[in-house]
Amino acid sequence: MSRPRLEAPRGTRDVLPDEHRLRDHVVATAASVFARHGFGHITTPTFEHTEVFQRGVGASTDIVRKEMYTFEDRGGRSITLRPEGTAGVVRAFVQHGMHKLPLPVKLWYTGPMFRYEAPQAGRFREHVQLGAEAIGSDDPRLDAEVICMLQMLYDELGVPGVRLRVGTLGDADTRGPYRERLLAHLASADLPADARERAQENPMRLFDSKDPAVQAVMVDAPRLADSLSPAAAAHHATVLAALDAAGVAYEEDRDLVRGLDYYTHTVFEFTCDRLGAQSGIGGGGRYDGLVEQLGGQPSPGIGFGTGIERIVLALTAGEGATPDGAIDVFFAVSGDEARAHVFPVIARLRRAGRTCETDYAGRGMKGMMRRAAGMGAATTVIIGDREWDAGVAVIRDMTAGDQTEVPLNELEDRL
Repeated sequence: MSRPRLEAPRGTRDVLPDEHRLRDHVVATAASVFARHGFGHITTPTFEHTEVFQRGVGASTDIVRKEMYTFEDRGGRSITLRPEGTAGVVRAFVQHGMHKLPLPVKLWYTGPMFRYEAPQAGRFREHVQLGAEAIGSDDPRLDAEVICMLQMLYDELGVPGVRLRVGTLGDADTRGPYRERLLAHLASADLPADARERAQENPMRLFDSKDPAVQAVMVDAPRLADSLSPAAAAHHATVLAALDAAGVAYEEDRDLVRGLDYYTHTVFEFTCDRLGAQSGIGGGGRYDGLVEQLGGQPSPGIGFGTGIERIVLALTAGEGATPDGAIDVFFAVSGDEARAHVFPVIARLRRAGRTCETDYAGRGMKGMMRRAAGMGAATTVIIGDREWDAGVAVIRDMTAGDQTEVPLNELEDRL
């Protein structure tokens, strides 16, 4: 009886080399863009104490209520695979006393995130996220800089059809009175039990509900943007003015509510026309109280996350440039003596930064040439029995089709 075929768990997937070339290109481009803005690379653990997310992300969020992968380790501690990146980075900021560094501290990261949600195109239960956090300044122009940085990443990758929405969640002076007005509106509304429970924890989250019954109630709900304190209104106006000055196009969205409870002031979301109904490709906002919630000195911050799978889907569905996975030199070599001669040449070329390949599958010369073409080799070195007996190698330009014979002892220099 044969054993059943093993497959990756539902909601996860393998990333094969062809796609990895594009994903690696995305990460390399991000590293370059982020470095130009003064952001340093940080890596935090894949799992954290559950309290990091309960306190940081918010008990009323779907992430904490429904989507986290939480388990008890052998020491009886509650551990959670990280569902998002910001809380872990902020925990590291607090733990390592980074508030003593010159502020703002600018950090970027990449790594897997885990959420138990329905898998769909570009959204998986294990997904890889790029993110950036700037902690230690409440300057609204920093908000604009972070937004511009993410826009620059999409631009340099060639992601098509990207649109930006910007909103505000105000400050404490705004949200306290507004919360009471919103709860008064909801008091007599016919809400599902789950929505009513969430409304007591964070009524603004109902603006983000996909339930038609909840959406109908929220149509006539008071808007926070109409109740901004003078300080919150000034902060929002400065962000928009900075984006205008930088030439970044955006839509002001009075109903924009991000899915995490720690946001204050600026919130933003990038969407992509190529992604269909689930068009979100990245976004973030300001979180001025999060550091203190996780035990640190009060330190305002702003950041974003963007899913690599969403970027790849947008690029492959649209007209974005795919990085060339071609190799520099393919060695089509037959005969043990010739292969032994070429082996150290390949090793030295690779050390010098060239991308080289040869055949290890026992192909004939025609098969090796087809393999070179299929791999997109720029140059192929041909050493068959005739060439070896004559002490030469043929260097073929695979684009132009030109061929040149060179002595074997000059091959490495000619390459």
